[in-house]
Formats: sequence, C-alpha cells, structure tokens
Amino acid sequence: QDWSGSLIVASFAGAFGSSFLYGYNLSVVNAPTVYIKKFYNGSWEGRYGHVIDGGNLTLLWSVTVSIFSIGGLVGTILTTPIVKIFGRKYTLLINNVFAVVAALLMAFGQLAGSFEMLVLGRTVMGIHAGVSLSTLPIYLSEISPKEIRGSLGQITAIFICIGVFIGQILGLPEIFGNESLWPYLFGVIVVPSLVQAGILPFLPESPHYLLLEKQDRNGAEKAFQTFLGKEDVSREVEEVLAESQAQKSVKLVSVLQLLRNRSVRWQIITVIVTMACYQLCGLNAIWYYTNSIFSEAGISHTLIPYVTLSTGLIEILASVSSGLAIERLGRRPLLIGGFGLMVIFFVILTVSLTLQNHAYWLPYLSIFCILATIASFCIGPGGIPFVLTGEFFQQSQKPAAFMIAGTVNWLSNFSVGLLFPFIQNGLKTFCFLVFAVICLAGATYLFLVLPETKNKTINEISQAFAKRTLEGREMSQFSSETKSSEEQEHNFPSTVDNGEIKNRII
Repeated sequence: QDWSGSLIVASFAGAFGSSFLYGYNLSVVNAPTVYIKKFYNGSWEGRYGHVIDGGNLTLLWSVTVSIFSIGGLVGTILTTPIVKIFGRKYTLLINNVFAVVAALLMAFGQLAGSFEMLVLGRTVMGIHAGVSLSTLPIYLSEISPKEIRGSLGQITAIFICIGVFIGQILGLPEIFGNESLWPYLFGVIVVPSLVQAGILPFLPESPHYLLLEKQDRNGAEKAFQTFLGKEDVSREVEEVLAESQAQKSVKLVSVLQLLRNRSVRWQIITVIVTMACYQLCGLNAIWYYTNSIFSEAGISHTLIPYVTLSTGLIEILASVSSGLAIERLGRRPLLIGGFGLMVIFFVILTVSLTLQNHAYWLPYLSIFCILATIASFCIGPGGIPFVLTGEFFQQSQKPAAFMIAGTVNWLSNFSVGLLFPFIQNGLKTFCFLVFAVICLAGATYLFLVLPETKNKTINEISQAFAKRTLEGREMSQFSSETKSSEEQEHNFPSTVDNGEIKNRII
C-alpha cells in the first residue's frame, strides 16, 4: 500500500493536538459547573461586597460556555491568511500557542480570583478550535493518498468524540471533578499541545504547499516519499501540478458573488439549513449541560458523572458506525433519518421528564432517550453536513461555501450555548420540544429538497438542484400569467411586469 508509518503518526499527532482538544473543550465545562459558579460568586463577593444574583450568574456562565464559539468564528476567519503564509504544518504548530495561553488563563483564574481569566481563556481556546478544525482537514487531505483519503478524514471526527469522552473521564469526582482540583481540568490542555509540538517538527510539510506555494519540487518529492513510503512519486507530483494548472484558469468566487449566484441558490440554502440544524438541534446543549439535564431527570448527583460517561462512549461508537455506513447507505437517508429519530426521542424525553415522579423507571427512560438522541445525531447529522458542503460546489466556489458554512456553524453554536440555560429555566421539562421542532423542520426541508449525492459528480448534483430552480421559475411564470389573465378579465391594469414577479418569487 502507498502509505507509511509517518502518515499515521502525522494524522494522530495532528488530530490529538487539534480536533481532540475541540471535543475535550466541548465537554470539560460540564463536570465542574457547580464549583465554577461558586468561584464566580466568591470572586464577585470579594470584589463588590455581595454575591451575584441568580440571573446575572446564569448569564455569566452562559457567556463562559458560549464564548468558545465566538473564538471559533474568529479562528476560522484567521485560518486562510495564516495557512497561506506559514503552511499547513506550521499553522498547526503555531496554533498550539493559543492552546497553552488558554490553558494557563483558565487554570490560574481561581488562584488569581479573576473569573475574567476563565472567560478570556475560553475565547482563546475557541480561536485554537477554529484554526485547527479548518487547517487539520486540509493537511490530512494533502498528505494522504486518495485511496484512503476518506478514511483518514474520519480521524478528525473520531478524535473529537474521544476528546469529549476523555473530558468526561477527567471530570469524575475521583480525578479532577471536585472543588479543589477543577482548575487542573483546564491545565491538562497543554499536554496534547506539547505532544503535537514535539512530533510535527520532525514530519514534512504538506507536499501540495511545498510544490504550489513555495515552488519547492525537491521538498515536495521528499514529503511524498516520506508519507507514501516509496521512492517513485513522479505520478503524485504530476497530479498536483495538473490540478494546479486546471485551477489557475478558474477565478475563486467571493462569498458575496456566491450568494448572488442564482444557479447555486438551493445549494447555499441547503448548506445554511443543514449547518444551522447541525448546531441548533440540541446536541451541544446536551454536551454543555449534561449534568444539569440528568439532575432534572432525577438522577442522583453521585451517579451523574458515571452516567455521563456513557454519552461519550455512545458518540464514539455511533461515529465509527456512520463512517462505515455512509458510502453504503448514502447521505440523504442517514441525514433525514438522524433528524427524524431525534424528533421522536426528544418528544419521549419531554414526556419522561414531565412525568418522572409518577414511576421509578421514568428517569432511566430519560437516560435512554438522551443516549438515543446522541446516537441518532452521530449516525447522520454529526458529520454529513461537512461532506455535503464539499460535494455541492465547484472548486472555485468551495472556499466561499466553507466560509458561509463555518460562520453559520459557529454562530449557531454560540446561540445554543448562550440561550439554553434561559430556555431550560423558562420552559422547564418542555425545553427539548424547541429542539424537536428544529429537527422536524430540518428533516422536512431535506426530504423535500436534498438529492442523494453518493457516487455523483458535481455536475450531476448541480443538475438535481437546477431542476428545483427550473420548477420555481415555471411556477413563477404560471403565477404571473394567471394574475395577468385575472386582471384582464376584470379590466384591471397590471402594475408589475412578469419579470419582476418572477424575480420576487425566485
């Protein structure tokens, strides 16, 4: 096979210091919630002479959780110029500075009596996540042979799940999930960063970057030889050069130009809807606030940390299963089926939470529904939205498309982290019906609009979407002609021409 141990080491080291930390920071704030809020109260009282009121404490904690997403949006925007200047490998290495700074801020916030350090640390950690989740897939795709590119790409998603799981393990009361040791939960962030910083310098840069950006053919050949484990890499070099020549004749499309392009309107809408539902479907609310959700379900506080472990394990298993099934079953059934199952389990969860005092077994039904919701998310909605974004658009349109998708992704993530505590306080056990409605709306839209993209070229996918645009124009034409006939029948003058009507409808 045309790959070597260096390729595997680069993949694991890159993912461990990047996507692993993203998953870890999704779950790490869950276990020490009570102790961090107590720290906020104590530092506030020491500073102002009185404890913070409940509403402001909830807001401050929500900002602490959700500011991670704002940092992620900033990191996503910064990635393009950084990657172009420093390359893929060195961007990942430089990005470790953000992780170390964030770890120090969050670990020493309690010692300094400053809750602002924790909020700032979460922001900086978000920047690290935004850069790493944008850079790592590029690096992995450019160092791997095309025969295993899809499988290697799954490492990013799997390490996110592993990061979530490890965050839950370290959050156990016997380890760091207690009042005296919770700052260590944030301090251990430096470990994956140091591991990555110690390994990546001994591995080559992306051969694509060396060949196309640095015009270093000799360096690119050596990089290919290292990653592919063979001496003759002339075919790979020529493929990269041919791809570069093909792309030079195509001008990259800006975000504004893409949004104005009517031929990809349905693709853009589908990406926005899918990405918004990906974050707003409620799964991140479960990750951020698992302990409080289980507490509402009547689970004993001593058992909650151990029950929480099952959620991370379920996500890992479901993600691996999805990676194995996506090419067999297709994108459309997994995505629609995943959202549909989430609707069912959210409804059952609402009923079980509402009636939990009426039967001893209802809290266990709530746990099952949460685990089933996580599994339903991971089999489809968890990874497919990113796959679809890459399949919908031509090469010249992909950077703008991923910028739109990333912006919707991080802003939606921020909204969930900020608003869920207030939704939970206001709606109590009915809060998950909000997410059920969002999942139902997403599944309905995708059922009506989304074509199957498995084993289809970009042209075939574009033609499937173009049929919807054509149908919209025909309906618009029919509507304008009908209105014109009615106006003539009643001797009313038409004040709007058909072209304007079509533009408004389309």
